[in-house]
Amino acid sequence: MKAGIVVFPGTNRERDMAIALAGSTGRRPVLLWHRETELPELDLVVLPGGFSHGDYLRSGAMAAHAPIMAAIRGFAAAGGHVLGVCNGFQILTEAQLLPGALLRNAGMRFLSHDCTLRVERGDTAFTRHWRPGDLFRAPLAHGDGNYIADAGTLDRLEGEGLVAFRYADGSPNGSARGIAGVLSPNLRICGLMPHPEDLVDPLMGGIDGRPLFDGLAELFAA
Repeated sequence: MKAGIVVFPGTNRERDMAIALAGSTGRRPVLLWHRETELPELDLVVLPGGFSHGDYLRSGAMAAHAPIMAAIRGFAAAGGHVLGVCNGFQILTEAQLLPGALLRNAGMRFLSHDCTLRVERGDTAFTRHWRPGDLFRAPLAHGDGNYIADAGTLDRLEGEGLVAFRYADGSPNGSARGIAGVLSPNLRICGLMPHPEDLVDPLMGGIDGRPLFDGLAELFAA
């Protein structure tokens, strides 16, 4: 699998993501600077966590207008797979590649602890190594992870099966309906707030996040 990880000023999870991808694919992903205007030949683009542009204005708001985002929009429009984690999820919503928005956590506090996620469907590129209802542990670390959308959008996400992950132990950040991750209508773009890339090796304390990356690697190895 040929994967690229986008790096913005303030990104801080690109190395974690690279370790996770390389561990599943055996191939080092390429790092893509936010000022680049073209993408190399890729199977997957990843927007990792961090604080792009210092989270000024809103988390992900400035990054959504970076030069590379035009190329990512074209990649997505052509059916490319895109994964956004934490700040990457925020960027995808700000760029309107995924619906909804991420606001300040309920309680206005930065959260940094493990949570339990429930897989809502198992037939996507990002969830193919899980079954619906499976639970797994994932670290979260964010101050703006409160997922919101209007009632019609939430109903559509539920009705069309576009909720990928849900908090299984109560919504720690106030997210509507406990939503932790969503999918695009073609199921090729996924955003989620917790960090599966931080649990992919026993030395990290567990391998709960490994199925996401193993599933992607297997898909593109076929």
